[in-house]
Amino acid sequence: MTDNEVALQEKKELEPAEERTQAGKFYVPHTDIYETQDAVVVTMEVPGVDRSAIDIRLDKEVLTITANIDSRQYEDLRPIYTEYNIGNFVRSFNVSTKIASDAITASVADGVLTVLLPKAAEAVARRIEIH
Repeated sequence: MTDNEVALQEKKELEPAEERTQAGKFYVPHTDIYETQDAVVVTMEVPGVDRSAIDIRLDKEVLTITANIDSRQYEDLRPIYTEYNIGNFVRSFNVSTKIASDAITASVADGVLTVLLPKAAEAVARRIEIH
């Protein structure tokens, strides 16, 4: 990664202190990450999850997104055909120090979570004028 690139890397290995001990099924949601001139944008599928059941945390340069589904709405459901499993979602990414962590925002609509991670001023590419 060069000085001008800002990226997220999926956190594949958790330290023992970060190991999950919560009971239940957790799925890895489909996620797209792209970079604009001013930010890194994370979009993630979280079907059936209420806005209030999404937890986004940035701790020690690790962005962790947890989305818990209310499984009670599926208790009496007898599906004829399904393509996705019902359960909670979790995903973690390493975040560059060149992200303005105090300016991160998130929104959810139609089962898609969007997290906007603005680049810190020193990480934004700029054109240098010649005088």
